[in-house]
Amino acid sequence: MISALLDPRLAGCRRVFLRNYVVDANIGVHAHERNGAQHVVFNIDVFIPLEFCTPRADRIQEVVDYDFVRVAIQRRIGQGHINLQETLIDDVAQALLAHPAVRAVRISSEKPDVYEDVDAVGVEVVRFKAGA
Repeated sequence: MISALLDPRLAGCRRVFLRNYVVDANIGVHAHERNGAQHVVFNIDVFIPLEFCTPRADRIQEVVDYDFVRVAIQRRIGQGHINLQETLIDDVAQALLAHPAVRAVRISSEKPDVYEDVDAVGVEVVRFKAGA
């Protein structure tokens, strides 16, 4: 996925990111995963054309406030049980791409508590807004 960051559609964009955002989510297909929430770690890059995020007067209104990234995750988690991490990150990607200033997103989710001998298991996706 690193090569996706070299995509020419990202030229002239600023990368806004959220690192290691840990939430509790009801996620998983196995019976033991349906008994309660488990930790999910998100890492998200949002790519915004410079025309929408270059401040001239150092004011929040001149940039994209990154709070909407956390809100998108919280809203999806709040909708109830999710079977697959792929579904979760696809849904969050769709919500983020709905923002008028967002050109592309890169999202990963990890479940750190699945195996004792592995730091985490997860998935990642890169998505571009249609027509970008």
